[in-house]
Amino acid sequence: MGTKHHSSSDPVSDQKKRRRVGFSKSDAGVEANECIKIYLVSSKEEVDSPDSFQIEPVDLNHFFETDGRIYGYQGLKISVWISSVSFHSYADISFDSSSDGGKGITDLKSSLQNIFAENLIEKKDDFLKTFSTECNYVKNIVSSAEVLRNNASNSCKGNSKCHPKEERGNVDVYRVGGTAVGPLYCRLVSLVLLLVDGSNPIDVTDPSWQIYVLVGKGQQDGCNTLLGFAAVYRFHRYPAGMRLRLGQILIVPPYQRKGYGRTLLKVLNNVAISENAYDLTVEEPVDSRQHVRTCIDVQRMLDFEPIHNSLDPLVSLLKHKNLSKNSQPIRCGPSQSIIESVRESLKINKRQFLQCWEILIYLSLNPIEKYMENYMTIVSNRVKADVIGKEPEGSGKRLIDIPTEFDQEMSFAMFKSEGGDGTMIEKDENQGNLDEQIKQLVDIRMKEIKLVAEKVSS
Repeated sequence: MGTKHHSSSDPVSDQKKRRRVGFSKSDAGVEANECIKIYLVSSKEEVDSPDSFQIEPVDLNHFFETDGRIYGYQGLKISVWISSVSFHSYADISFDSSSDGGKGITDLKSSLQNIFAENLIEKKDDFLKTFSTECNYVKNIVSSAEVLRNNASNSCKGNSKCHPKEERGNVDVYRVGGTAVGPLYCRLVSLVLLLVDGSNPIDVTDPSWQIYVLVGKGQQDGCNTLLGFAAVYRFHRYPAGMRLRLGQILIVPPYQRKGYGRTLLKVLNNVAISENAYDLTVEEPVDSRQHVRTCIDVQRMLDFEPIHNSLDPLVSLLKHKNLSKNSQPIRCGPSQSIIESVRESLKINKRQFLQCWEILIYLSLNPIEKYMENYMTIVSNRVKADVIGKEPEGSGKRLIDIPTEFDQEMSFAMFKSEGGDGTMIEKDENQGNLDEQIKQLVDIRMKEIKLVAEKVSS
C-alpha cells in the first residue's frame, strides 16, 4: 500500500496562507465513493494503465466511519488494484496534505483492510511479482477439487421432451470443500463485499459450506482463470435428508453477461438432483440473480411433462371463459400434487414454483394479446390476496379503538365479522391509496413476467 504526500515547494507562500487564516473550517470530509477507484487487472502491465478494467462497487461508504466519509485529508485519491490471477490487492494512496480538522484523521490502512484483509499487499513491487509467482493459483486450488460436469441432465422424470443442451466447452466447475474452503474464500471475500449488495462473509469454519468454482481453461498464457463462484450451504433435513441453499454467487465483472452465471446455476441444479437433495433454495436473491434463476426454472418446467397435465386444463378455461363476468374468483393456482412432483424431480421449492407458475400460464396463452384481460385478472387477484389477505371483503379480524379510562394506546377490541355483517364497517379512508399500490405492484409483476417470457421464448 503506497502513500504519496504532495507538499508545497514554496515555504514563504505556506506562511502567508497560514497568516491569512483566522479560523479553521470544520472538516467536511469526503465520501469514500468519490475518492476511491478500484481496478481488476490480469497482468502487471495493466497496473497504472488508463485502459484497466474499473469495477463499480455497490457502496464503499459503509466501510469508512459511521457516515461513510474520510476525514483529515485534502486532495485524497486512492487507486486499488485487484489481481484476477491471485486476488491479492494493492492500494496507491495520494493526497496534498493531512491535518485534523476537528473530526480526526481516518486510518486509511485499517479501513482498507476491512475490505481486503490479508490480501492487501504493502509494497507495489511485491504486488507486481504475484502475477508471475502465483500464476497457477487457481490451477493449484482446483487440482485437488472435484470436477463437475456442466452438461449433466436435468433428470426430468417421466419426460420425453427433456433435451439438455451442451454447455460451453471451455469452462469447468469444481467443488471445493473441507479445509480448502477457508483459504479460497478469504481470497475471494473482498469481491463479495464490494460487488454483492448487503453481503456478509460466510463462516469458513463451518464444514457445511462448499464453494463451486467456475474456471476458464487454458486462458491467459496457460493460467486458468476464475470466472465466478458460488457458496452453497448443506442443511440437514430430518430424519436423513439434505437441503441445499445458495448463499452467495458472483461472476467476476469482466465475464458478466456472457452466460456464465446461467452455467453455474444449472450445475447447482444438477447437483441437487444427482444427490437427491430435498430442494435448492436461494438466500435473499437480488433481482438480476432471481431473473436468471427464474428463466432457467421456467424452461426446466416447460420440459417437464407432468406440468402440462396440470397447466392445460387451466389454460383451456382461460381461453374459453371471461373471468370479468364471474362473481367469484376462479382458482388459478397449482395443485399441491404438482408442486410436490416438481420439488421431487427438479428440486424447485414451492415459493420459486409459484413465481414460475404465472409465467408458464403467460407462455401457454398464445397469442397472449387475445387473452390478456383474463390473464391480468388472475395476476391482480393474486397480488391483492398477497397484500390484503385471502379473506373475502368485509370479513376477517378487525381492531377498533374504544373509549377507556386506561391507557388509550393499549386498549382495543377485536372481533371477526362474518357474512354480510362486515359490510356495516366503513371502508378505510386509505382504500384509494391501497388500490393504487396494488396497481403498481401488478405493473411491476407484469414487467417481470414479460422479461422472463421473452428470454425463455428466444
